Amino acid sequence: MIAINDLTFAYPDSDFRLNIPSLVLEPGEKVAVVGPSGTGKTTLLNLIAGIAVPQSGTVRLGDVTVSNMGDADRRSLRAGRIGFVFQDFALLEYLTARENILFPYRIAAGAKIDDAARTRAVQLAQSCGLEGKLDRRPGALSQGEQQRVALCRSLIMKPDLVLADEATGNLDPANKVAILDLLFARTSEQGATLLAVTHDHELLPRFDRVIDFATFRDAGEHAA
Repeated sequence: MIAINDLTFAYPDSDFRLNIPSLVLEPGEKVAVVGPSGTGKTTLLNLIAGIAVPQSGTVRLGDVTVSNMGDADRRSLRAGRIGFVFQDFALLEYLTARENILFPYRIAAGAKIDDAARTRAVQLAQSCGLEGKLDRRPGALSQGEQQRVALCRSLIMKPDLVLADEATGNLDPANKVAILDLLFARTSEQGATLLAVTHDHELLPRFDRVIDFATFRDAGEHAA
């Protein structure tokens, strides 16, 4: 599903450097990424999603080389094949929760908001405990509710890959388990791969594999 080879990345005017000789995620695999702040965990997700572009090397999603695509094609690919739960949620304040959940349909090539999409949005919202909140804008939602809206948005297009950056970070223990259950159930239904950055070590036994990014970066697949 994901194959990274000989990747190097650096931010302008920064000492940060990321080198990943090799990383492979299999279809349907559920992988957690842990490690101290500043090691590049979020940057890894951004590179896989095509939000950031490496200086060298390749990032492949299935048969597509994401790192070689233009901005518009990467944006459409993210909307259609990649579900992304951002650490800061990245909800659009001028849209309702319902409209935020359905937003990927606006930018994915060939996608259309039809009755099936609207029904799926409602079903996802209900499974996340957002009943009665769909017509509220983000400013009228709690942080936990905003996070659940972001989770629903990541799943609405039934993506091949879900990238989750601290998807359970603003939730109480009971809701953390419930949201992880939902993520695992939906990705398993779709045969999707899940790559999740987390600081919650209590959740790690649920994953197929754990990558400690503090030792992984610069070393490649054998350090996972």
